[in-house]
Amino acid sequence: MSIDTEKSSGVLQWLDENFEKIFLVSGLLAIICFITWQVVYRYFITPFIDRAGAAVWTEEISRYIFIWISYLAVSVAIRKRSSIRIDFVYQMLPPRLQRISWIFVELIFLTLTLTIAYYGWGQIERLQRFPQHTAAMRIPFLIPYLILPIGFGLMSLRLVQSMVRQIRVTGVLDSIIGAVLAVAVMSPCVLAEYIDPVPALFGYFLVFCVTGVPIAIGLGMSALTTILCADTLPIEYLAQVSFTSLDSFPIMAIPFFIAAGVFMGAGGLSQRLLGLADEMVGGMYGGMALTTVATCMFFGAISGSGPATVAAIGALTIPAMEERGYSRTFAAAIVAASGAIGVMIPPSNPFVVYGIAAQVSIGDLFIGGIVPGVLMGYSYYAARKNNWRGSGRTRTLGSVSRAVWDAKWALLVPVIVLGGIYGGLMTPTEAAAVASFYGLIVGVFIYRELDFRKVCTCCVEACETSAVIIVLMAMATLFGNIMTIEDVPGTIARAILSVTSSKIAILLIINVLLLIVGVFMEALAAIVILVPILLPIVTGVGVSPLHFGIIMVVNLAIGFLTPPVGVNLFVASGISGTRIEQIAKASLPMIGLMLLVLLLITYIPAIPLCLVGGAG
Repeated sequence: MSIDTEKSSGVLQWLDENFEKIFLVSGLLAIICFITWQVVYRYFITPFIDRAGAAVWTEEISRYIFIWISYLAVSVAIRKRSSIRIDFVYQMLPPRLQRISWIFVELIFLTLTLTIAYYGWGQIERLQRFPQHTAAMRIPFLIPYLILPIGFGLMSLRLVQSMVRQIRVTGVLDSIIGAVLAVAVMSPCVLAEYIDPVPALFGYFLVFCVTGVPIAIGLGMSALTTILCADTLPIEYLAQVSFTSLDSFPIMAIPFFIAAGVFMGAGGLSQRLLGLADEMVGGMYGGMALTTVATCMFFGAISGSGPATVAAIGALTIPAMEERGYSRTFAAAIVAASGAIGVMIPPSNPFVVYGIAAQVSIGDLFIGGIVPGVLMGYSYYAARKNNWRGSGRTRTLGSVSRAVWDAKWALLVPVIVLGGIYGGLMTPTEAAAVASFYGLIVGVFIYRELDFRKVCTCCVEACETSAVIIVLMAMATLFGNIMTIEDVPGTIARAILSVTSSKIAILLIINVLLLIVGVFMEALAAIVILVPILLPIVTGVGVSPLHFGIIMVVNLAIGFLTPPVGVNLFVASGISGTRIEQIAKASLPMIGLMLLVLLLITYIPAIPLCLVGGAG
């Protein structure tokens, strides 16, 4: 009997730890295959088979699976406490207050998830009374909408589990203090008869950000509190928008691009790209630094993520640079700066998010920058100055050819993505799905470095990473809708334009604002919050949305190198064992060069827009 009980307990524990992961792995692999099949069907089946029709079901079912796995992945993120948040105030707190702050943060988070779960169930009851069906597959809408009570209910359960663990660490008394603080912050919106919506919206958002609440939850809770104290919208709207804001095919490009990078990274891509770059430029002055920048360009073009690029490439190149005489701080700084390239060249997640927020062609945003060339030039200059030579071994046409051949499968990924998009063969989402499928096949069957366990780990990592971004976009939709109702973007635009109508002055003001924001806020969060506010201003002085998107992303990419939220610095510091302050100081010349590039991009629009045939 005790053995059976022990087995049952073991099964329940395994299920508790892996319940969401089962759906994440199967769901992500399914939608990658469905969208890849959509492309294959269009080009290899429809032209040759009469009456084949269109595979419209693939897109529809993929969108709904995508919504399910996105919200289920948030539960995994809750267990790991991985989120985008402003934590510089948290870092300055003594340990006791840090522990209390977690009780506060998770109670605020729980308030939002319980609210959406409750009103999500209300949506299910309405769909039971008034059934509706999807267009292509005639699935009852009740089935995809079940993610609202199930997904947010599961988040609530994980938050309660997390709080129970935190209470054991924090202690009952301090936990009560954290709970009282949460009640005190929320009480005005409940007790006051009416609070003006704009101060409520931005006031609560500021409070939540400063107290370390994840930015996505801060946006959602700010919308909820504004609805409660100003009756701006029906409260049921929270649940409805939580679903409809993600029911979008372009947004699915984000998990696909991330999955492609994760598959190819775990499958041996980074080592092969590093070997190729070392063969091409490793013999020059600063050869290993140049190799680092070049490898980050390739890897960034697959992962689209700065921190992921720093982690994958820095672990290999920082020790190699030290072996060849480079200072550890310079090695860490060049990796951190090179990692910022990942958000400036395609496929860039910030460009995807901006394209969706500003309704601009994602394909047009996917253009090359000149920052990689600038960083390579600085690397060469610093290496000559410090006499850091490349490795002495002989490089021949044969050795370079072998390195190219060894990396040939990896080099095809950017070709698939960019060729598919610019050739008009695939949408960015389709290109991302095909790249993910390709990366999976290469990692499993060609490089043979991905087994079943690694594939599962990669799928969970890709879903968790993308879910943090996607939930941020969903909550930003709620926040943005209230701003639109209250005409906040228009009011700010009119206020700035009343001070000056000079295009040069306005762009300078916005650049300074974005640089300041980038110091404190992660790039994706800044984009979803600021685009609705700033876009009307710049278009009012004749700047195209496409040009502004490039300005904004380059601006915020500099934030990857500036404390306190400079994530690339933190990753590089962790890999190299070097203090943040030392890396930040070594990064100053690189930041200066990036600022110079920013000015060129801002005031000479022909530079960034030359590849898309516009001058803004």
